[in-house]
Amino acid sequence: MTNQVIDHYFYDEPAYDYHDGGYVPLETPTTPEQPLNIPEILNPDKETDTDMYYTITAQTGEVQLLPGEKTKTWGYNAPLLGKTVLFKNGKTIHMHLVNHLPEVTTYHWHGLEIPGPIEDGGCHAPVYPGESRDITFKINQPAAMVWLHAHPCPSTAEQVWHGLAAAAIVTDQHEASLPLPRNYGVDDIPVILQDRRFHEHNQWNYRADYDPDGVLGPTPMINGTINPYFDVTTQKVRLRFLDGANRREWRLHFSDDLEFTQIAGDLSLLPHPVKMTKLMITAAERQEIIVDFGKYKPGDVVTLYSDDTPLIHFRIHEFQPDHTQIPDTLFETPDPEVDQDMGIHYVTLDGCDESVAMNGKKFKMDRIDYEMPMNKVQIWDIENTNDKPGM
Repeated sequence: MTNQVIDHYFYDEPAYDYHDGGYVPLETPTTPEQPLNIPEILNPDKETDTDMYYTITAQTGEVQLLPGEKTKTWGYNAPLLGKTVLFKNGKTIHMHLVNHLPEVTTYHWHGLEIPGPIEDGGCHAPVYPGESRDITFKINQPAAMVWLHAHPCPSTAEQVWHGLAAAAIVTDQHEASLPLPRNYGVDDIPVILQDRRFHEHNQWNYRADYDPDGVLGPTPMINGTINPYFDVTTQKVRLRFLDGANRREWRLHFSDDLEFTQIAGDLSLLPHPVKMTKLMITAAERQEIIVDFGKYKPGDVVTLYSDDTPLIHFRIHEFQPDHTQIPDTLFETPDPEVDQDMGIHYVTLDGCDESVAMNGKKFKMDRIDYEMPMNKVQIWDIENTNDKPGM
C-alpha cells in the first residue's frame, strides 16, 4: 500500500449522471432512523465435502418500508431482495430454482464464471410461473462478492426494480488466510444501494417512473431499509457495496472525510489495497472497503453519504482495539500470455437510449456475433463511438 490517498472520483465530470435531463436527485428521508437490514445467510439444503445444494425461490411479498401501508415487493427466499448465498471455491453447486411470481423470470448469477446460457441464467433460461428449473455448475474463481438478479428479456430492469436482487459471496482459502473482517453481520456487511420513488399507499410504480436510460427515485434504500443506522461494535468494518440500482451512480464518502481502504472490486481482491476518501460505484458494480473507526468514541455517529445525501448512520459503541494491518499485497493477478495468432478483436459501443448497439447491431437473443475459444487470451479494442459524454 502506498501513502497516497485518493481524494477524488475517477470519472469525467461532464459525464456525471446529474447532467442528464432525466436525473432525479436524492432526497434525505424524513422518516425515523431504522436498524440497517442485514440479509440473512441462505443455508444450503445439503452440503458435502464436494457439493452444495440450494433452493432459490422467487416470491412476492410486502415490507414495512415507510410508516403506513406496506409496500408490495419481490425477493428471493425473502419478501424483498434476498438471503445472501455463499459459494465455496472448488465446490459443485446444485440449484433448484422455483418461480412463485405471477410472470416468467430467470436467475442470473452476475459475476460467477460459469457456463451459459442456461446455468448463467440469462434470457435463454426462463422459469415460468409455478414451475422450476434445476442447474449445476462448479465454482472455479477467486473470492469475491457477486450477485443474483432476474434477467428475463425484456423485463430485467423492471424485475430488479420490484426487488429481485441479492448478494452472493464466493469464499476461498487465500482470502480466508488474510487478516480481514469476515464476521458476517457484525464486521462484514453487504450494502445494497438502491433508490425508489414511493407513490400512493407507499407503492412503487415502475411504469409511472419509466425512463429509457433507467429508472430513478429520490429516496435512497439500503438493504431494503429507509434511513438506516448501523451499530458499530468493532473497530474495523468491511462494507461490501453492490450498486443494485437501475441507473444511479453513488459518489460515496464519509463525514469528516474519514479515510477508508478499498480491498476488492467486482471479481476479486485488488492486487494492493488503496487508501481513499471518495469512491464512486455505478450500476451492477461491487466494491469492498474496510473502514477503521478507531479515532471515534462511544456515542459518536459517522455518516456515509452519496454527494450530500446521508445513506447510513454508523453509531459508535464500545469496541476492542484492533491492531491488525491490511497486507500490502492482497492478490496475485494472473497474467496469461496473449495468443498472437488471434489478432485484435475490435468492438464499438454505439448509440444511446433506445439506440444502444455493439458494432452497429442491437441485441437479438438468437444471434451470436462472436465466438471466443476457451483458454485463449486475445486483445480487445473497445471504442465508444458516441460524442462526449456518450453512454
